[in-house]
Amino acid sequence: MHPPPRITEEEIVRQCKKGSLKHQELLYKQFYGYAMGISLRYSLNRDDALEAVNDAFIKVFNAIGGYNTDKPFKAWLRTILVNTAIDRRRKDLKFQLNVELENAAPIRSNMGPVDNLNAQDILKLMVELPAIQRTIFNMYEIDGYDHDEIATTLGIPVSSSRVYLSRAKERLRNILRKEAQNHG
Repeated sequence: MHPPPRITEEEIVRQCKKGSLKHQELLYKQFYGYAMGISLRYSLNRDDALEAVNDAFIKVFNAIGGYNTDKPFKAWLRTILVNTAIDRRRKDLKFQLNVELENAAPIRSNMGPVDNLNAQDILKLMVELPAIQRTIFNMYEIDGYDHDEIATTLGIPVSSSRVYLSRAKERLRNILRKEAQNHG
């Protein structure tokens, strides 16, 4: 019995460019340790580092079609990892600096189209979300599950639950922005 042939990095990248989920998983597994090593240097703790790694791989898979195979893949990946980890740190710092504002009196702003949304409108917007994002958004924001419960229920890492929720919220914000521009 012969061991299975080793798939080259170039072949994995080529298949990822074609959208192969199997090869995306192989790429993730092959570079996970490398990615975590970089991310840990820029993150406050292991959970933050893991979230940055997952965010970075999502960016990699979304942008891999534009990756120039004449350049080393590791260098391209490293750039995305570092930028993602730094962006996450920046967001965390911004949040930490604004925590005191939770006790401040709420300010009513004119939200425009958001004020006029009813339950039907929100449900229509949610249809625009990918299934996993919609499921996690529903479980967390509507049904009140926490990320540990979502992870257990769906059989995914807790960090993935957070990433999908974040992506769902961002996508909904973008949809609302476009709607506001179209009607405004």
